[in-house]
Amino acid sequence: MTIVLKLDPANATGAAISTTNHGNASPTTLATTTTPLVEGLLRLGDNALILSQRLSAWCGHGPAIEEDMALTNVALDLLGQSRMWLTLAGSQEGAGRDEDALAYLRDANQFRNVLLTELPDEDYARTIVRQFFFDVWHYFLLERLTHSTHSEIAAIAAKSLKEVTYHVRRASDMIIRLGDGTEESHQRMQEAVDALWPYTGELFADDAIDLAWEKEGWGPAVSSLQSVWSAHVGQVMVEATLSLPPVEASMHAAFRGGRTGRHTEHLGFLLAEMQFLQRAYPGASW
Repeated sequence: MTIVLKLDPANATGAAISTTNHGNASPTTLATTTTPLVEGLLRLGDNALILSQRLSAWCGHGPAIEEDMALTNVALDLLGQSRMWLTLAGSQEGAGRDEDALAYLRDANQFRNVLLTELPDEDYARTIVRQFFFDVWHYFLLERLTHSTHSEIAAIAAKSLKEVTYHVRRASDMIIRLGDGTEESHQRMQEAVDALWPYTGELFADDAIDLAWEKEGWGPAVSSLQSVWSAHVGQVMVEATLSLPPVEASMHAAFRGGRTGRHTEHLGFLLAEMQFLQRAYPGASW
């Protein structure tokens, strides 16, 4: 089954955008229509969901008990935020899909998370650097979303912002402690920064969905977040004695695509684990 999502830049009014289904798909796994509003909500929900799943893998494996608990709490915060975004997406879509159907019954090419969130945790340094890059962006995005003309978006953003404020403080502190720590911790953190930096460009790449959100007042164009994000990230990196690669290194198209359903192979493996129970025993409940 292949699902082709047709994103028409001219369609920025919230009108339905058609999808094409090649093959026989269950109605629980395929929406016949989607809109810029639903697409944007899926992006918000999928970012939180996939990153939560990644962080949950550290439960019981953290380098210290405090870190184990902290990462688990962040994962739970993101999971709760994902539930709110996906519930709203399902209600706006009107296709009968709830948060569980959207989380467990979509294939990889139907997910809208940025590539940064799905990358595997090769070591703890990469986990912390990825979290820092995402948390700072997430904070400024939610801050803007609290002023959304859509009351439900504004309410979810306000609730989530309280949690993400802590996420940013914690991630910033860890970047400084490890970057300006031992020789080995500094080296590992610098390697992580260099490896993940190319994926940050996708956080600020506007498309038709972002422009529709900006036009309707639902949320900002993500490109407008880059200057404040860069200022905060740069300030923390200086204190951590870490160096940022040039901005041009984050602009290559090869390191983006997740927001339109083009993902790395890593997402497939993540979903195979996350969705196993519902796929193996459809409709199971307890």
